[in-house]
Amino acid sequence: MLKGTGLVLGGLAVPGVLESCLTSTSSTSSGTIKIGYISPITGPASGFGEPDAYAISLARKALKDGLSIGGTNYSVEIVNRDGQSTPSVGSQQANDLISSQKVDLMLTTSTPETVNPVSDACEAAGVPCISTVVPWEAWFLGRGGKPGQPSPFKSTFHYCFGVEQFFLAYTHLWPQVPTNNKVGVMYPNDADGNAIRAVLAPLLKTAGYTIVDPGPYEDGTNDYTTQIQKFIAQDCQIFNTFPIPPDFATFWRQASSLGYTKHVKIGQIAKTGLFPSQVSSLGSIGNGLASGVYWAPTWPYKSSLTGVTSKQLGDGYESSTGKQWNQQLGASLSLFDVAAAVLKASGNPKDKSKVIGAMATLTVETPVGKLDWSKPVSLAGMAVPNVVSTPIIGGQWKEGVSKWPIDFVICENAADPNVPIASTLKPYTG
Repeated sequence: MLKGTGLVLGGLAVPGVLESCLTSTSSTSSGTIKIGYISPITGPASGFGEPDAYAISLARKALKDGLSIGGTNYSVEIVNRDGQSTPSVGSQQANDLISSQKVDLMLTTSTPETVNPVSDACEAAGVPCISTVVPWEAWFLGRGGKPGQPSPFKSTFHYCFGVEQFFLAYTHLWPQVPTNNKVGVMYPNDADGNAIRAVLAPLLKTAGYTIVDPGPYEDGTNDYTTQIQKFIAQDCQIFNTFPIPPDFATFWRQASSLGYTKHVKIGQIAKTGLFPSQVSSLGSIGNGLASGVYWAPTWPYKSSLTGVTSKQLGDGYESSTGKQWNQQLGASLSLFDVAAAVLKASGNPKDKSKVIGAMATLTVETPVGKLDWSKPVSLAGMAVPNVVSTPIIGGQWKEGVSKWPIDFVICENAADPNVPIASTLKPYTG
């Protein structure tokens, strides 16, 4: 369901520690606020971590003079760690930041494999935690939340798109290409796949799509012949999947070799194919794949912490790194917008209960849009007070549309009409 160096457990991550302190006649100096940050820099989900170094550098620059809260100025230290795309490592890193570093606030992003164990560790310790880039149902249900029951989570908060946003995107994107409405789905046996199978598939059926589901598969599967043959036999002209990136690469190459891609008119992917590097690595069979974005440089929003617009964020990243923009940029920077806003709203950033309490009504502007925890999502008729939904916007990877070999083109905006549409979906021809 997704970023100069400092040595950390398990790998190399972004630099350093910022401990500057500003005093004035109206404020006093009072120690350091420690913010923990955990994302997948290495491992199968490492594409999500590609732009984190740049996003964190912007946050550090904005926080170099500290935060003035309630007449007191606090210096701010960001301590970042690599979750290695592995739940056990994410949990270990979180517990280290909680126990050894004594972080006041935790931030985490990108896939349930990283976010859910970090959130669980914070919940157990009573440490406020803010997370994103996991479909919110996978975050809530995957951690033991129950439909129709009060949320069991007190110190952990989340914002992200959910099944409703995928449904909106798909049902506004897919009709742009004539098909037989048969959808071959590959949903893995993990937090993302199980949540999508339980909620999205039934919604697609009500919208008139026939779902062909060969059943859950295990992450790391190497042979998809049986599933591919079923999709060919059923003439599934739409394909939809939510895999870890290496699994999709294996599947799609096998699908091409066995002739299934010739049946496909819409190849709709999520969790993988979010970043240019993942698509370009597929070669010619990556061109024309449909995907979604949770942020792009054309989004009409900016960071409240840094003042950087979405366009400036994308341009700055490309200029600084020589790499193509990456949609995780907006999400990663948005975490620091939320962090700064809630620390200020708490009145006392060293009191975890006050930070947790401030999250309940927090409103903040970010590159991914305005977030408002006073307007939470609902599940089975009951509000989930610590979860806010954000858009997912549908589009397509196309060659020859920018200076880059392949780029993402937005083709619908049902989840956020403020996001500009650039083109329409074209049939997959791989």
